[in-house]
Amino acid sequence: MSTFVYTALDTNGKTIKGKVEAENEQLVLSKLHEQKYHIISVTEDRSRTAKSSTSAVVTAANKRVKLNEMVIFSRQFATMIDAGIAIVRCLDILEGQTKDPVLKPVIAQCKKDVKGGLSLTDAFSKHPNVFSRLYVNMVKAAETGGILDKILERLSGFLESEQEIRGKIKSAMVYPILVLSFAVIMVIALFIFVLPKFKEIFDSMGVEMPFATKALFAMSDLSVKFWYVLPIIVVGGGFAYKWYCGTDNGAWQIDTLKLKFPVIGELVQKMAISRFSRTFATLIASGVPMMRSLEIVGETSGNRVIAHAIDNARNAIREGQKINAPLAASGLFPAMVTHMIDIGEETGRLSEMLSKVSDFYDQEVDNAVKSLTSMIEPCLIVMMGGLVGFIAISIMAPIFKLISSVG
Repeated sequence: MSTFVYTALDTNGKTIKGKVEAENEQLVLSKLHEQKYHIISVTEDRSRTAKSSTSAVVTAANKRVKLNEMVIFSRQFATMIDAGIAIVRCLDILEGQTKDPVLKPVIAQCKKDVKGGLSLTDAFSKHPNVFSRLYVNMVKAAETGGILDKILERLSGFLESEQEIRGKIKSAMVYPILVLSFAVIMVIALFIFVLPKFKEIFDSMGVEMPFATKALFAMSDLSVKFWYVLPIIVVGGGFAYKWYCGTDNGAWQIDTLKLKFPVIGELVQKMAISRFSRTFATLIASGVPMMRSLEIVGETSGNRVIAHAIDNARNAIREGQKINAPLAASGLFPAMVTHMIDIGEETGRLSEMLSKVSDFYDQEVDNAVKSLTSMIEPCLIVMMGGLVGFIAISIMAPIFKLISSVG
């Protein structure tokens, strides 16, 4: 049991601070929302739980369940609930069927908690590394409305769509990454093993070398003498980037750069809109309140700039405005998206409109990925050709000069 310190606003707008003991942050948020508090911040009290929380965080960080396993789990769970099988029995069957070493003990613990009297929502919320806030809140809405089988079907469909998009992006980037990796390995081998041999030959013959050849051989000498510098720079750069992403200012600047970067920025924006629409539609259709839905959508957007725009939309709704106006003002959501949302609000078919937007942008993401890969391939070929041409000319120039002098 951990202690959490919270700051919130009550129904009168008064700031309240206090402490709550709970298993995890998700349970704290649930308790505070039940009291109709608007949460400003929730942090764990490290003074009491430093030792236990350190090991718990390390363990949770190392445990991840594959998206495919969650799709299978949700689909099977929904089928058994629809067949009228009791929840405890469903979890027992799922525990026996799953082979994932992370998911299996989690299902066992959830089964134990449900047997002990906890709701399925509370049991799932104890494992935030496996069941996301989106998952937990949809299950909570399902238990409230008695439509667990339908919600689990929606969840599995949502996760399948997420998996499909990720699969398309990964498969499209395999070829460019392989080509680039091979090119880097060949250039390193050339600088370390091949060019030093040519330098020995030219030095022994006393050939006068042009500036380009001297510069090439100088880079080769540095590569041989200080070969360990490159891996240090790569590893150090990776750690520095990770640290910078962990800071608020750094994360904001990097997310802003991702959206403004040529070609890639358009892809990132379309992916964010697709995820926003799909997640929002799934939550609204499942009966999750709009304010709560927007809070979850902002947290799962994957981009702080997008999340900030969604948070502004939440504030606008709280003040009695429509959701489309602040989204349009952010400049991140195209007019088609905001108009569809506006029509959905007017007609009471918001989830349906958001689903149409999601389907449209799923196709847009697919087209953007294909366009990006079609641009990367010729760029890689031109870059490799230019590098090989520069090396060839730098090597051949002294040879031609030597032949001319001999002639």
